[in-house]
Amino acid sequence: MSRQYLTFLLDGELYAVSVSQVREVLEYNTITKLPRTEAFMKGLINLRGKGVPVIDLRTKFSMPEKEVTKDTSIIVLEVGGEGLVVGAMADAVQEVVELDEADIEPAPRLGSRLDAEFMAGIGRKDEGFVVILNTDRIFDEEEIAILGAGADPESFPA
Repeated sequence: MSRQYLTFLLDGELYAVSVSQVREVLEYNTITKLPRTEAFMKGLINLRGKGVPVIDLRTKFSMPEKEVTKDTSIIVLEVGGEGLVVGAMADAVQEVVELDEADIEPAPRLGSRLDAEFMAGIGRKDEGFVVILNTDRIFDEEEIAILGAGADPESFPA
């Protein structure tokens, strides 16, 4: 059985998320900053009249920050199993790929810059690999509560 994944770049490496969790892909746009939030929380975007929190995956994964370019995109995802919608900044969105389950290996426990708990696996694509993210594990319960506060800055912890 095969599944479709949206691939994108972070710090020169190829990552992927399940297409089933992707709502849409947006060009980088103005993000309204919120005071006293986690470093990975860049702020809110207006998506058809609704405030959607935007996170910087580079910051969340302890990668060096990078200037926004014309290729910087926001991948709008549904995470956490409760319909929480979050925008995730990526250096560049690539393509949708289909990977067979046989081409996906379990996440390595050693030697990875990214915590294995954030990974659903490593897929083989052409001559390289793609890190498949488990979007439901990227955030802990407290972070999901913060992100779920969405457009209500009053509900963010002090």
